[in-house]
Amino acid sequence: MFGVDLDGVCGDYTTAFRTIVAHELGVAEDALPLERSWDFREWDLERAGGFERLHGLAVTEHGLFANMPAIEGVTDALWRLSDAGIHIRIITHRLYVNWGHASAVADTVSWLDEHRLPYRDICFLGNKPDVGADVYIDDGPHNIINLRNAGHRAIIFDQPYNRELDGERVSSWSELEEVVMELATDRLGATQSQLPGVDAGADRLDRRRG
Repeated sequence: MFGVDLDGVCGDYTTAFRTIVAHELGVAEDALPLERSWDFREWDLERAGGFERLHGLAVTEHGLFANMPAIEGVTDALWRLSDAGIHIRIITHRLYVNWGHASAVADTVSWLDEHRLPYRDICFLGNKPDVGADVYIDDGPHNIINLRNAGHRAIIFDQPYNRELDGERVSSWSELEEVVMELATDRLGATQSQLPGVDAGADRLDRRRG
């Protein structure tokens, strides 16, 4: 099983959140650097009530989870892994905002459908070691540390705010796909090939509808 985080791994949280924060602060987006720390100290969010308030507004009023751009290469890479027989489980701690759970869940599922990301199931929880995946991909420093402390293989998806961490790291979905495919081959002896009669590619459903 492959445990996949969303924000900062599949979706570009920093870019999407920056647009909303710039609007709320009344500043240009360029005033908020993309090279930021985990706690956004470079953005001085306290000017507008802090991270929790701004994140809550972003989710409930600005559709953060519905409009986030996808990380380059994520859709095709996940389809190839899924076609190889790898069980993909989305694991995200998006139920963070009180009274915003309905919009968070609905927008997350809509976003996954819109960007055609394949997955077998999805977990909304903060304690990621509990799902028992064989390998995880995450960007959050605390998540990586907790997963590794629990004895799990956790790969770091490279972001500016996690570069103080040592250990296995990837900087793109093409690189990650290669690592996961190699792990699956080592464990299973071989990965399954494309199923007969099933089109390859993330746009297979659109082609069939056409």
